[in-house]
Formats: sequence, C-alpha cells, structure tokens
Amino acid sequence: QVQLVESGGGLVQPGGSLRLSCAASGFTFSTYGMSWYRQAPGKERELVAYINFSGGLTNYLDSVKGRFTISRDNAKNTVYLQMNALKPEDTAVYYCYVNNKGYWGQGTQVTVSS
Repeated sequence: QVQLVESGGGLVQPGGSLRLSCAASGFTFSTYGMSWYRQAPGKERELVAYINFSGGLTNYLDSVKGRFTISRDNAKNTVYLQMNALKPEDTAVYYCYVNNKGYWGQGTQVTVSS
C-alpha cells in the first residue's frame, strides 16, 4: 500500500531553516508529480510547492518564492522541501501529496517562533 512518511519539522526561530523530507513507497514514485501543502490553524490547506515527475518543473506559492525549494531524489523515492528565512506565518502542518493519486502523508508540524 502507499505510504508517505514526512519528517524534519520542528520549532525554529524566525529567519531559521528547516528541511522537510517525504519518503514514499507503494507506488512508482518516479512517474508522479509531488506536492507540499500546508495547513495553519483555522485556515484552509494551501499548495506550497509542486515538482513534476522528473524534477524539471517546479512551482511555488507566491509567499514562499525565493525562500523555499522543492526537490526530489527518485533513486531514494523521496521529495524534499528546503525552507529558509522562515517567518512566523509559515507556521503550519506540512503535508506531502502524490499528484493524480490523491494520497496524503500524515503531516509534520513546523512552528516558527522566537
């Protein structure tokens, strides 16, 4: 069965960095686009970043452009989200998502606070 295991979340000060990982199994990872979403308390889930199957195409939420980088390693069946210059408004639960399959990971909490 499909499994998506996120890791790398935590508490970080404003301006700090975190790297999220999503290890995938149970499907042919290298043939699917992957996304990172986030959901803050009281807000709807929003798309943060997308990467196509090969890694040659990426898209970002305007508010994270220039700060976040999505990447993938198809040999390791893993997608990453490098988050730099973090702001308190980035605080949310972050989820990885398999495009066109509709599978979600369990989420990892990111808290940006001094």
